[in-house]
Amino acid sequence: MARTRLAVLAAAVALTALTGCGAADMTRQGSPYAAAEGSRTVTLSVQSWVGAQANVAVAQYLLEHELGYRVDTVQIDEVPAWDALSQGRVDAILEDWGHPDQEKRYIDDKGTIERGGDLGVTGHIGWFVPTYFAEQHPDVTDWKNLNKYAEAFRTAESGGKGQLLDGSPSYVTNDKALVDNLGLDYQVVFAGSEAAQITQIKQFAKERKPFLTYWYKPQWLFEKVPMTEVKLPAHREGCDADPEQVSCAYPHTPLQKFFNARFAEGGGDAAAFLKKFRWTTDMQNDVALMIAEQKLSPQEAAGRWVKDNESTWRAWLPS
Repeated sequence: MARTRLAVLAAAVALTALTGCGAADMTRQGSPYAAAEGSRTVTLSVQSWVGAQANVAVAQYLLEHELGYRVDTVQIDEVPAWDALSQGRVDAILEDWGHPDQEKRYIDDKGTIERGGDLGVTGHIGWFVPTYFAEQHPDVTDWKNLNKYAEAFRTAESGGKGQLLDGSPSYVTNDKALVDNLGLDYQVVFAGSEAAQITQIKQFAKERKPFLTYWYKPQWLFEKVPMTEVKLPAHREGCDADPEQVSCAYPHTPLQKFFNARFAEGGGDAAAFLKKFRWTTDMQNDVALMIAEQKLSPQEAAGRWVKDNESTWRAWLPS
């Protein structure tokens, strides 16, 4: 299930080095360091949600401080990032939520991209309500009862229907199909970006208002705004094959790394390090929280994490 079908996530509030979710296609502005054979340079694609930024921040910090590389980062939307990776405009994507069409085209057919292994984090997209509302109305956590609460979730933007809050319109999601195919009296409303969606969720929570939102795990915001998932019809293999006919929940997706094929073979210590790079959901959330909530720069957050977790990252270094 492609993350392109999973309305994505939140480049959180006030990110220092990057703009929020829904970044422009920057494949034409690829790094001058990408695919630079024989040089100690590496270029990493940065997706616009904060968990992906946490991966890159730590990888960049260690590549620079432990292995002596010059690292460049380029923010690109999900599908264009595959094009850039294939062309050698970037060397690696460190967090992909599943793009089977791109995998077939670039890995199976063209051989220009190689799999880089598990990141170690499992992602899951879903619909969530604030826990304070779920505790008052336990049956709201079953999708069959959502129409009962449509009026409670109505906003000025939802046109007389209940509001299902999504993030950036640049992400392709199943939400409109789900609303239609499940016969729900809801309107998908895009906040405009991950940061804007986080701001809206925080405002709802501050006022203790009910809301229904597309959201995902792992994500640091759950620590600040506890949310409870609404159970959609169970996901089955192939149930999301036709985007217009989807009527099932989003899957649980082991997040993957992908490398430009030339980089995978000739990237030296950098490629070897990135293949070994694997951490946990809690580790990613620790760094994401420092970036998004504590307002540290990505490199400051990475430096703090590296200082406290040497036993973990030391195993990633080439022997």
